[in-house]
Amino acid sequence: MKKTTQYCHAVLLSALLSPVALSAEPNAHELYQNNCASCHGSDHGGYLAPPLNADTLKGRSPTALRTIVMAGSFDTLMPPFYGKLTDDEIRSLVKHLQTTPKLPNPAWTIDDMKASLKVYVSDETTLPAQPTYSIDNMDDVIGVAARGKYGRGEGSRAIFINSKTHQKLGEVPTGTAAHIIDYNPVNPRWAYVKTDTAEIFKVDLYSMQAVRSIKTGYNGPGMGVSRDGKYIMAGSFVPHNAVILNADTLEPLKTFELEGIDPDGKQVSSDSGMVIGTPYADVFAIALENAGQVWVIDLKDDFPVTRITDVGRHLHDAFLTHGGRKLMIASYDDSIVAAIDLAERKIIKKLEAGCVPHVGGGSAVVVDGRTLGFGTNFGDCDKTVVSVWDLDKMEVVKQVPVSGGTESPAAHANAPYVAVDIISKDRRARTVQLIDKKSLEVVKTLDVGGHAYFPEYSADGKFLYISAGYNGDEVVVYDSNSLEKSRLYPYGKPCRYFLAWSGSLHDTRLIT
Repeated sequence: MKKTTQYCHAVLLSALLSPVALSAEPNAHELYQNNCASCHGSDHGGYLAPPLNADTLKGRSPTALRTIVMAGSFDTLMPPFYGKLTDDEIRSLVKHLQTTPKLPNPAWTIDDMKASLKVYVSDETTLPAQPTYSIDNMDDVIGVAARGKYGRGEGSRAIFINSKTHQKLGEVPTGTAAHIIDYNPVNPRWAYVKTDTAEIFKVDLYSMQAVRSIKTGYNGPGMGVSRDGKYIMAGSFVPHNAVILNADTLEPLKTFELEGIDPDGKQVSSDSGMVIGTPYADVFAIALENAGQVWVIDLKDDFPVTRITDVGRHLHDAFLTHGGRKLMIASYDDSIVAAIDLAERKIIKKLEAGCVPHVGGGSAVVVDGRTLGFGTNFGDCDKTVVSVWDLDKMEVVKQVPVSGGTESPAAHANAPYVAVDIISKDRRARTVQLIDKKSLEVVKTLDVGGHAYFPEYSADGKFLYISAGYNGDEVVVYDSNSLEKSRLYPYGKPCRYFLAWSGSLHDTRLIT
């Protein structure tokens, strides 16, 4: 089962696979890769959105499918393709979807990666020594992954904002939809942006330009940066592999085939889930979604791997606590969050987490002397809650009832509330609910307007950023104490925020 993020289901665009004869329609494969693959998977097996292939669409009416493609899906922000594609192209595309099986795992080798490497600034000594804009501290930079209407072209970019002043510092076009923004922990000038088509851009934040890029696969958002800033690790959904890159040059150093024995005893090839670098040690951690394993890779010699097995079924997202030593990873199908000790390289405990647990980038904050972690539940469940754990004792403190399925929690030491986005397919999707850190009760519901999702606090905790708008094309900023709305920013389908103060931890909030 793939992750199906409701509010990032806009059909995106992907780089083409090598042309193959998959359909009687001469352009059908190309149409799919250019308009559907980056969300639904280059292998037709699903990615951010559900799989589209002969098995999953069996019995579906071609007329109904054409209507969805033409009109889009309001629930998911999939845009209408009427006017972008001709009627003949839409008919050809639908026929292709209903006759094409899920494809075998395609190859994307280390040689393919090397061939895809592009250099935009050959001499980095020519770059400015200081930022070309006014900013007190680079930790105040917040990155916005903007997807654009169709996930390609002008709307697809990484936008960087001063989270104290809310002023845009610059933007970097990414060609296809940006998904992850990460930062070099030892050199504040470098950021790394990964797209849904698995292309990584090395970005100079001082001059706001990309200096290099490399394509690491066909689909897959996972990316982390090592604590010394020397390495990047990237994982893929398609194909089932991961790679370690030189963070300076983006040259690939070693690839890993993601496969192993799952919790049911079956040998499986696996998608990549989260990828995390930690300030605790010179290691990466990567989740094998389908194999139920977490691998810890040492950054020495030939990058040896320690395999932690039987973590859970359908692993996905995770966050770090306790100086980066403890890794909390969600298991969708087991309704647990597993705590892993990265020093001992073993499971500490499996904590109850409600149905389809989703921790997003995770939220952990010290409240009255104890470290509390907050996890959401992805999708519609009979009992929609936010789970609260004592991460010092590794026990459940409370499950807080909320008004619907939730995706991404946000907390900050200087903000009184934990913010969670409601992702139901009705008016509740306009809202973000605020949980008081001390009482652990929902005390306020913000009606942001349109679909409201991916809340994130500024570096100092004074402001709460929310992606909003019926078309996902606004950034809304609230005062985190008064909850007064500051401004709206038309940034074009922002899907997630990434703060420089989060360090080199992929989609992670670190509590020391």
